[in-house]
Amino acid sequence: MAASESPGVTGAESAILFNEPLILLAAAVIAVPICKRLGLGSVLGYLAAGVVIGPIAQMIVDANSILHVAELGVVFFLFIVGLELKPARLWSMRADIFGLGASQVILTGSLLTVLLTVFGWRLEPALIIAFGLALSSTAFGMQILGERNDMSSSYGRKAFSILLFQDLAIVPMLAMIPLLSPASDAGFASSGFSEFLKIVFAVGALLLAGRYLLNPFFRLLSMTEAREIMTAAALLVVLAAASLMQFAGMSMAMGAFIAGVLLADSSYRHELEANIEPFRGLLLGLFFMGVGMSINVDSLVYNWWRIILAVPLLMVVKAGVIYALSRQFGSTHNDAVKVAVLLPQAGEFAFVLFASAAEVRALWPSATAFVAPIVTLSIALTPVSVWLTKYLISEDENEDMEEDFEGAGGAVLLIGFGRFGQMASQVLLAKNIETTIIDASADRIRQAARFGFRIYFGDGKRRDVLRAAGADKAKVICVCVDDPEATDQIVNLVLAEFPNAKLYVRSWDRAHTIELVSKGVDFETRETYESALVFGSETLRALGFDSQEVEDTIEDVRRRDADRLALQQSGDILAGTDLMHGEPVEPEPLIQPGRSAESLSEQTLEAAEIPPRGDAEKTAAE
Repeated sequence: MAASESPGVTGAESAILFNEPLILLAAAVIAVPICKRLGLGSVLGYLAAGVVIGPIAQMIVDANSILHVAELGVVFFLFIVGLELKPARLWSMRADIFGLGASQVILTGSLLTVLLTVFGWRLEPALIIAFGLALSSTAFGMQILGERNDMSSSYGRKAFSILLFQDLAIVPMLAMIPLLSPASDAGFASSGFSEFLKIVFAVGALLLAGRYLLNPFFRLLSMTEAREIMTAAALLVVLAAASLMQFAGMSMAMGAFIAGVLLADSSYRHELEANIEPFRGLLLGLFFMGVGMSINVDSLVYNWWRIILAVPLLMVVKAGVIYALSRQFGSTHNDAVKVAVLLPQAGEFAFVLFASAAEVRALWPSATAFVAPIVTLSIALTPVSVWLTKYLISEDENEDMEEDFEGAGGAVLLIGFGRFGQMASQVLLAKNIETTIIDASADRIRQAARFGFRIYFGDGKRRDVLRAAGADKAKVICVCVDDPEATDQIVNLVLAEFPNAKLYVRSWDRAHTIELVSKGVDFETRETYESALVFGSETLRALGFDSQEVEDTIEDVRRRDADRLALQQSGDILAGTDLMHGEPVEPEPLIQPGRSAESLSEQTLEAAEIPPRGDAEKTAAE
């Protein structure tokens, strides 16, 4: 044996061991950027990569082994989702989870059962297939929400509630499979009771561990100051919780989600998320590739016309049910459309349900071979259905997000994250000033999140929003919105409700500045004032003036502007504008310090070596 080979591993086995990861990584690295560049999203890129290296090129033929490992990506993903949801917040979503979610599963499953029986299926397999197809893909839905930074949006909460109930629903569905089998017997009752006891034990053990063990456990490990141990501990917690739930007959993803929720209040939450994130991204991408590799080309060819009819029918029925129920549960038209086009596909848990049914002969292999491609193709078409969103929503409907101010509160509260607020916040963040930023634009918040900014959604004109954002504790409140009317409303509210904070305001123009000063703000600045002075000073330098002369001129302009503002504030109409009647007054000429107005033109042009206008025209003519 060569020295380079490990004991018990041949050279061929070693090559195979490394060839498959290389193929998977290379396919992902090529396909995902291409699909992202085409605007199709990373999910479709992973799917396309899986189809190419699996059914088409036959480079990797064992898709099931890939999927078994890649399911951990879904597990890690739901753990991170759980970390973002405190138990109190989860409880506040109970109406959507057990109302909207339960209604979707029951109504979709019932409608699909009727359709299958109409097409000649027996009731028992029709029920299994219909309720399996009623479940949507948690992995795809959550991945798309994450890519779009829509988890906190109103439609994102609705979609998450539906997916969460579907993950819970897989447990009673699996328990019902033996009843629908031709070989079912009376022993099922005792078996069902023992399964119920397992679930109670598993959930109870997980709750006790989360309440009394996890925080002391991580506190003890943090004392070692070994980062790799914290990473190992995070993986251990996730996998142990997932395995415990799998032992009880529930999904591994549900166990990881519960563990995440239990750790949502932990001081180690952010470190856990950072440690898990790299594994989550890679394994979830691998899961999507595995789905693409699992497409059965033979079944597609044999049943192609039935599958072509079944996939669109499934997606239309599910989308219609989800839209109608979302509207019934208070969603706007736009939000209902977004949820409907996000979750019309069948999900990965359908494979689990169908496999369990096949084991007890509740489904024949021919039926499984027919419905499995339907599940896979409906998942693959999800990015296409999401792409249709822009053609189905109403442009005049305002988008909403959840007002979640967890973690808000700092020395500075900055309201408005437009171009002015972005620059102002960079100065504060550069000095590590604890700054809370709020904005009323959902789209702007999502864009900021892509660059690592934590922006809170909220309307600064509302007292409750300002209080929740920490206005009563802030030392300085910066109003940076680009609407003068909104600015005035916020200023009035802050002056009345939060007098202890210094108030710094972006003004719209000179008249707005005078109005703000009269209200008693601590500082104001016109949005174009400083940039115009810098622009003018650089122009002077380009004309040949030395730095000292430029600085003196800018200082003189500042002084004269401040004097005029003071006079205007006192009501002197000769200072620039008649504020009482709105009549323009000819302003005094601006001159450089120490120079008379009469000599300004000649001396300035000589200093800059630029001929007067008449000479310039004569020179040009010559």
